[in-house]
Amino acid sequence: MDKRLVHWSIFLLLSLTWGSSFILMKIGMEGLQSYQVASVRMLAAGLSLLPFFFKYIRQTPRNKIPVIILSGILGNGIPAYLFCLAETRIDSALAGILNALTPLMALLAGLVIFKSPFEKKQLIGVSIGLLGVVGLFAANGVNTGYWYYGFFILLATVCYGVNISLVHHYLKGFSSVQLSSIALFFCALFTFPVLLFSNFFPLFAGPHAPWISLSAATTLGVLGSGIATVLFYILIQKAGSVFASMVTYALPVVAIGWGLLAGEQIGWVQVLCLGVILGGVYLVNKK
Repeated sequence: MDKRLVHWSIFLLLSLTWGSSFILMKIGMEGLQSYQVASVRMLAAGLSLLPFFFKYIRQTPRNKIPVIILSGILGNGIPAYLFCLAETRIDSALAGILNALTPLMALLAGLVIFKSPFEKKQLIGVSIGLLGVVGLFAANGVNTGYWYYGFFILLATVCYGVNISLVHHYLKGFSSVQLSSIALFFCALFTFPVLLFSNFFPLFAGPHAPWISLSAATTLGVLGSGIATVLFYILIQKAGSVFASMVTYALPVVAIGWGLLAGEQIGWVQVLCLGVILGGVYLVNKK
């Protein structure tokens, strides 16, 4: 099979998978609490990569395991709960648009925490991206319900950004699959008690058990946090990091598409703000 066809196939699959994560959270929360959806996601993700965990855990230096656990908490655990909490009040499409800020937050984390070198155009890109966010919040209006729940998404992208810088500075030389399988195993370990000591399991004893919500949350974990991570690693290996980073641009488009199908209200101003944010991301990533 043609290599380019394989690369684009993986790219499209990743875009659809990650872009669908936001609507899956919404479906999950139709029958489950936000923290339960996030916990199921982490548990399913950890179990989906369990074979890799057993393969890599013995090969990993013990002094690196706490750093990997911290990476998992920042890159998976905390954001999972923040996204679900935010989507109790805001549309999935808006969550997908705000998620596009991740590369900008990664640059800021590198500058502030790790004193990484930077170029002027990258700071311009960050400024443009943040301008898009301001426009996005202004478009939703300060008096329109719970718009401020979008700040939970911003906090999640900060976690993503710090994690990216953490991995770059302290976990070089480890494969993405190795890091993800170990990180997600411990995330699953930490979040299982949340399900155990809530009303999660009794929900499925009655006649109106939320099986659809459970399926959505499980799919979110297995595909969105588990298998997609492996595919992303393969794409970086086969096609390079520049091509793989293009997923950033496609993901919010998919999220908007699902939002429209779900009947969410998306205006041209929101789409314009997305364009501004992605323009900032482009400047940050431009070589």
